Amino acid sequence: MSSKVIVAGVGMIPFKKPGASDSYDVMGEKAARLALDDANLQYSLVQQAYVGYVYADSTAGQAALYGLGLSGIPIFNLNNYCATGSSALFLARQAVKSGEVDCALALGFEQMTPGALPLIYDDRPNPLRRFYDEMISLQGLDDEIPWAAQFFGGAGLDYIKEYQIEKSTLAKIRVKASKHASKNPLSIFTKEVTEEEVLQSPLIFDPLTRLQCCPPSCGAAAAVVCSEEFAKKHNLNTDVAIIAQSMVTDGQSTFDDHDMRKVVGYDMAKEASLKVYEDSGYGPKDIDVCELHDCFTTNELISYEALGLAQEGSAEKFVIDNQNTYGGECVTNPSGGLLSKGHPLGATGLAQCFELTNQLRQNAGDRQVDGAQLALQHNLGLGGACVVTMYQRNV
Repeated sequence: MSSKVIVAGVGMIPFKKPGASDSYDVMGEKAARLALDDANLQYSLVQQAYVGYVYADSTAGQAALYGLGLSGIPIFNLNNYCATGSSALFLARQAVKSGEVDCALALGFEQMTPGALPLIYDDRPNPLRRFYDEMISLQGLDDEIPWAAQFFGGAGLDYIKEYQIEKSTLAKIRVKASKHASKNPLSIFTKEVTEEEVLQSPLIFDPLTRLQCCPPSCGAAAAVVCSEEFAKKHNLNTDVAIIAQSMVTDGQSTFDDHDMRKVVGYDMAKEASLKVYEDSGYGPKDIDVCELHDCFTTNELISYEALGLAQEGSAEKFVIDNQNTYGGECVTNPSGGLLSKGHPLGATGLAQCFELTNQLRQNAGDRQVDGAQLALQHNLGLGGACVVTMYQRNV
């Protein structure tokens, strides 16, 4: 059995602000259809489907995929918060790699509402209660401030306190994101911003200003994955393969080390990436392009180190030396990332897959990373889950 799982097709619709999109089922069907068209594959040949979303009712995956045909295949619905899209990809890849199926579809979508992430139920325990308790013990809680900004802002403050970096470094990350997004027609925000504009935008939670926080958005993305044998049999594109992937959840250090960086997933990202490097035989210095989970500039900063792209304590230098953009060591978020593209929770991980697949196919247009051969994907969800995926140009 080949250890490679081929990404035969990817699809993504333009992300939009809440209220400006189609309904979730229409978005999901469009993205899945785009992925099948990209693969030049009939839906009838797909043997399983994994569909991720956070804010939709049960069997929403069937509602989206039934428009493609009533083939009777297993359709699995899943919710893993912000890591939902890559969790769907993980399960689809695992089904193929195990030999259980030859071809699977991963789909993610989200139809969101404006403003901070809402809690759906108030009559039962909050699944993030343990995380809230730890945050409250470390820095308190302000009910007037979006809760996610307090988690990731606190992680940034811990980093600033330890390494004495300038807050302008975080603004530089947002400026970089806007430059990349200016070349991505699928992004919501394509206007370049300056460092001054970032720092002068309204403060949400120190050190995060509004322009350093990803916006809620609506959208969908999908991927068709298959065995190399299946791809060759059906004359599918075999240019891109997933060569390693790891998914982890929280360990004791998340709560025992009393560090907001670990509360928001630093150790999960580190553990998952180390497993991917071990399984693939490649290290962080081999990575040409990376899509990482930049829900806030602070998370991009600490993720450089969690993923090994920068040594501990050197993330500021990594940014100032422009090692995170074109001409640097690793082009990070050429799509513009969540900060510019938006963050429709269920779609985000598969949108990252869409970007990296096109980068390795050498058809990313003005965003193309010259000679890209290896790509890394990092998708994180509080509560918690982290999925890290290694892609390789398979030619």
